[in-house]
Amino acid sequence: MRRDIIIYGQAVLRQKAQSVDTVDAEIHTLVADMLETMAAADGIGLAAEQVGVAKAICVVNVPAEHDCTDDGERLNPDIAMPLIMINPEIAPKGKRRMSANEGCLSFPGITASITRPYLIVARFKDLHNQPYEIEVCDLLARVIQHEVDHLNGVLLVDRMSAVKRVSLSGALKRLKSG
Repeated sequence: MRRDIIIYGQAVLRQKAQSVDTVDAEIHTLVADMLETMAAADGIGLAAEQVGVAKAICVVNVPAEHDCTDDGERLNPDIAMPLIMINPEIAPKGKRRMSANEGCLSFPGITASITRPYLIVARFKDLHNQPYEIEVCDLLARVIQHEVDHLNGVLLVDRMSAVKRVSLSGALKRLKSG
């Protein structure tokens, strides 16, 4: 079932997600709803807070054609999509950072250049309660970092430069007031 996406200004977006202890039917339903909601919105990542649920769950679906070098070689070929991450934890690997424009389904029409680690290690459980550790780079790493930020109550507006925040103040105010 498609759920409404929570827009900037709603308190749930600032909540720290609660850890998921048991992967039960309710969690399976939530994940299915999140995948449907993300697809309907043409998104590539969605955190549970964005559908009003403060649980440590995010879903990611980076199309293969966006996970390639300029030569068409896959950057993260071993990672099957969609990626369902329960209780994810991430850590940067190496010192390389990259800047790129990011958008967010909770900030419709707003993008900002954000600098993030290029390579990360992510640890999480899947829907079968199986633990995973993956190393990912580029766009996939960026999306995972963005969604884990949501799980920690950190939003796009917190990562953008002060100058960008000021230039978007009117648009942000309109989103916040709904």
